[in-house]
Amino acid sequence: MTTPPPRTARRPRRRPAGTRTAAAATAVLSSLALLAACAGPPKDRSGGVTDVKLSASTPEAKGEIDSFTWAVYAEPPTLDYTVAFDYPQNTVLSNVCESLMRWNPDLTTEPGLARKASNPDPTTWVYDLRPGVRFHGGGEMTADDVVFSLGRQTDPANAAAWAQNFQNVESVTKSGPLQVTVKLKKPDSQFPQYMATAAGVVASKAVVEAAGKDYGTTGGLGCTGPFTLGTWNKGQSIELDRFDGYWGTRAKSKKAVFRFLTDPSARTNAMLSGEIDGGYLIPTESYGRLRGSGVGTLYFGEGLSTVNVNVTNTQGPLGDVRVRRALSLALDRTGFVKAGLGGAGTVTSSLTTRAAWAAAPEQTLKTAFDGLPPSGQDVERAKALVKEAGATGKTLTVATSSIGQDVSLLATAVQAAGTSIGLDIRLKTIAPNAFTALFTDPQAREGIDMFPLTYYDSITDPLDLLANFKTGAYMNFAGHSDPAYDRLVDEATAAYDPGKRLETVARLQRQAAEQLLWIPVAEWPTAVFLNKRITGAPTTISYMYHPWAAAVGAAQ
Repeated sequence: MTTPPPRTARRPRRRPAGTRTAAAATAVLSSLALLAACAGPPKDRSGGVTDVKLSASTPEAKGEIDSFTWAVYAEPPTLDYTVAFDYPQNTVLSNVCESLMRWNPDLTTEPGLARKASNPDPTTWVYDLRPGVRFHGGGEMTADDVVFSLGRQTDPANAAAWAQNFQNVESVTKSGPLQVTVKLKKPDSQFPQYMATAAGVVASKAVVEAAGKDYGTTGGLGCTGPFTLGTWNKGQSIELDRFDGYWGTRAKSKKAVFRFLTDPSARTNAMLSGEIDGGYLIPTESYGRLRGSGVGTLYFGEGLSTVNVNVTNTQGPLGDVRVRRALSLALDRTGFVKAGLGGAGTVTSSLTTRAAWAAAPEQTLKTAFDGLPPSGQDVERAKALVKEAGATGKTLTVATSSIGQDVSLLATAVQAAGTSIGLDIRLKTIAPNAFTALFTDPQAREGIDMFPLTYYDSITDPLDLLANFKTGAYMNFAGHSDPAYDRLVDEATAAYDPGKRLETVARLQRQAAEQLLWIPVAEWPTAVFLNKRITGAPTTISYMYHPWAAAVGAAQ
């Protein structure tokens, strides 16, 4: 890993190592074609669903319980908030460590450990802290803890995953016993929003300093959340214990147990048998099975997630935008949604979800979405574009992995699209753990022209994604550079007024759509399964930073 991983990139889910070779692709292609032709009922044999309705949460709990058990697909390597960028650690950490602001299940933001955030001038943010907030190990939260905690995000020694969100921060200082002032080098509309993610976590200075390099892997975390870190059985589970000194509403369960189940089938079976009470990130191939099981309910919520094909090399045929457009036109998005996403998705030609534009007026939405490239197939037009570009017969390599069928089937769908329009698309199978390196290591992307990428926003703002195409941006893997685009990103970043900012972001959306540096494929909701014993968990992507487990309690 050459640089800290991006915290906003949805990381590939680690699944049992396996090999899906190019030879095996034929069978998968047949499956895609079959599924595209046959839309089955919710309990169809594909394991998918067809009638997905989104909600913000599950029914409210009716009472307290002693404990519940939750499945996560991998063991967190650490629970240090500065490097909490992936699903496993944030699913756990969000219940233990809290931030200055809070992302709610309806994806709005409100004060968290800060009772108020004020903006006296464009480059100053003042956070007034809640009084009487206690850390798990004792002691009250102070401004010194906040200054220390935010300071860790910018310490090069920590290689924080959130460091880029502090790039416009000039200083973080204590301006009162319970007040912290952040001075910015220039206005930054994204910084205050990111204070609701792990970037804004506050931990006890004394605890972190005492733990030293072991912080996050052994001992407590010195945070303030509704649960405190309990027993960590390495390789098996993490237990959280209810914190009775919590400043907010007390958790409904005395204990939450997170079990590490890397095998998707084992995870599903554990839910069906009652060994596990629930979990997020349900294997798409298990949607229909869980929904029809009768032992619980499968819910879907807004994920602010789009599935894309990330173009990583524009030195070859993909350097011609006509080839990128041709692949987009030839792609069978509908077939992929049915097969790869278990039917729980919506085809799209937009890089951003509509939900990310919640604050946008109608006219801005029209600017952002009307006239985007079509999401349907037009193979003949695509063939003509490839011919015009002189790319017929050219070879392109797509990375794939057995991480999950959302990855492997999208790679296969791209291969099918390319083959149908005269391109020679080859798949390069990468082990699940190595696939992660595509996000962080340029050497890992050598020889690869594209790879499947699912991206979720960590804040409810489409600029979070579209800023990735700015010159030098972390996930601008193709090295694209357009000074006019960069100026619009800077203009949008500097605009605190959501309406004004989104007007500019709408122009960015149109420009990014024309370039197709990522080929958008589908919107993908969050899925959560709860058995009949428990309820209360939110369904949206907010669970990454919201203390969701505190709301889980008795269903009856």
